[in-house]
Amino acid sequence: MDALVAVHRKPKQYPLTGPAARTAATLALAGAATATAFEGTGYAEPALTPAQVKAKVDKLYQEAEAAAEKYNGAKEQAAEARTALDSLRDEAVRRTERLNNSRMALGSIATAQYRAAGMDPGLQLALTSDPDDYLERAALAERVGARQADAISGVEQQLVEIARLKAEAGRRTAALKARQSELAAHKSTVQDKLAAAERHLDRLTAEQRTAYEGSSGAAAPADDVRADRSSAPRGALKAPNARAEQAIAYAYGAIGKPYVWGATGPNSYDCSGLTQAAWRSAGVSLPRTTYTQINAGQRVSRSQLAPGDLVFFYSGISHVGLYIGGGKMIHAPRPGSPVRVAPLDEMPFAGATRPA
Repeated sequence: MDALVAVHRKPKQYPLTGPAARTAATLALAGAATATAFEGTGYAEPALTPAQVKAKVDKLYQEAEAAAEKYNGAKEQAAEARTALDSLRDEAVRRTERLNNSRMALGSIATAQYRAAGMDPGLQLALTSDPDDYLERAALAERVGARQADAISGVEQQLVEIARLKAEAGRRTAALKARQSELAAHKSTVQDKLAAAERHLDRLTAEQRTAYEGSSGAAAPADDVRADRSSAPRGALKAPNARAEQAIAYAYGAIGKPYVWGATGPNSYDCSGLTQAAWRSAGVSLPRTTYTQINAGQRVSRSQLAPGDLVFFYSGISHVGLYIGGGKMIHAPRPGSPVRVAPLDEMPFAGATRPA
């Protein structure tokens, strides 16, 4: 029995010491690090070169601007839907007031008829001492009956029209809610893209960020703004008309003002807000967004460009500037970069329009 117990008794464990202990600890740490790596928590995002950061940031800004133009379009549609809805509601109130007046008039007719309807018309004729008087009153009653029929028909028509207005108001309300949902979605996209761009820029050194902003025209010093205004080739080509000249003059006056997405001036602009404001100063109404402005006038080729033309960029028509001649434009580039003069070749050209 003692022998059997001895056979099943666990051997005594002795702790590792010296080199053996160090080897075991090293293996344990290596194993833990490998396990952590496989769990996905040990990987850090690889370091990006300044050129790679610039490429990523430029792409994010372009995507943000595309979303901002969609936001502008949804905002404009929401405003139109709200105006239409308010107009419908006002019309419904006016028609309801007219309906109430018609009902009151109809009630007065019904009351008068009720009071006069106590005697049969034949009996009234038999008992009257003046048949001519009776016939006159009978003709009047007939006219009153016809007027009552018209009044009833009018009330019915007004009820139908009010029901139509209410149904249309319901559709307009649904449209407004849809535009408001679009607004929120596009706004969120813009904010996310801009925040991501800022996170990438924060990874640059101060010197690298200054170099990036310099290459993008961001935060141009006052001397650079004055240089933009003085060196732009205003006389290189003649504007086709006085309106184009006025639009250009307005754009020059906006140089140095900040880019703010969704802004239409006078203190800040986004790209389509600037071109819209410039041409508005010349008495020409342009749509709000890049993808609608490109169709607001005569399309022209790059070789036919004249000062005042709208020039568009990227395949999605997500950016616009105002051509000033000499291969240059005035535009609102992006957040952190004020309105400035820039070459057309700065971005991929997509088309041009000459506002009417």
